[in-house]
Amino acid sequence: MNAVTRDFEREAGEFGDRRYNYGFDAIVRRYMMQTFQPLLPAGRALELGCYVGESTEWLAGCYPDLTVIEAAPSLVDAAQARMGDRVRFLCATFEAAVLEETFDAIFLINTLEHLDDPAAVLAKIRNWLTSTGRLFVLVPNAQAPSRQIAVKMGLIPHNTAVTAAERANGHRNTFAFDTLERVVRDGGLRAVQRGGLIFKALANYQFDAALAAGIITEDYMEGCYQLGMQYPDLCASIYMVCERGPG
Repeated sequence: MNAVTRDFEREAGEFGDRRYNYGFDAIVRRYMMQTFQPLLPAGRALELGCYVGESTEWLAGCYPDLTVIEAAPSLVDAAQARMGDRVRFLCATFEAAVLEETFDAIFLINTLEHLDDPAAVLAKIRNWLTSTGRLFVLVPNAQAPSRQIAVKMGLIPHNTAVTAAERANGHRNTFAFDTLERVVRDGGLRAVQRGGLIFKALANYQFDAALAAGIITEDYMEGCYQLGMQYPDLCASIYMVCERGPG
């Protein structure tokens, strides 16, 4: 990200903007926590990008020593108001941030797709990891069936396209497993575990509407989560747990 050419406040938008922040996102986040929990190493943690602090709140419950870096001042203010003095916040781009310490766990949750040069940032993150540390990366999935259906409908040109609305909210890439693994490797990291969260045949707003109308239930969402374990490349989000590669 380049602070000279990007307006992070504009990309952050209004909190709760229904074009970007859906109830479905909270469901994905809940299953992310459930999936990551057994994999979390003990020690010091770093969150890169916090939005308004939903994931930060969960991480602070897991890590008494938590640092957050966020580029948009309004998002730092919102997350800090939520968390108080339980978390150390730094308002900076990842490219400009200077950290003396290393971390046992680093989290890029729905953030990698916002970076202009993901491999360069991942190479910097590699240096922030302890020798046994883990990086947790979660991104929206280009191959989600809802996205493939949108291509067939002519709404987007191809699965990995960045739409105008996504770009307005700061997206620069749309990853699938192959491109995510390539950028992880280019950043000097290696994936030790990967998977998907929630089989996704509907768009976010359609999930929200169907849940509100009682057309689908929490049991249905659990079924989508279970099916996502079987078909990770057809999930709403994909993730990789990474460690430092050789070199």
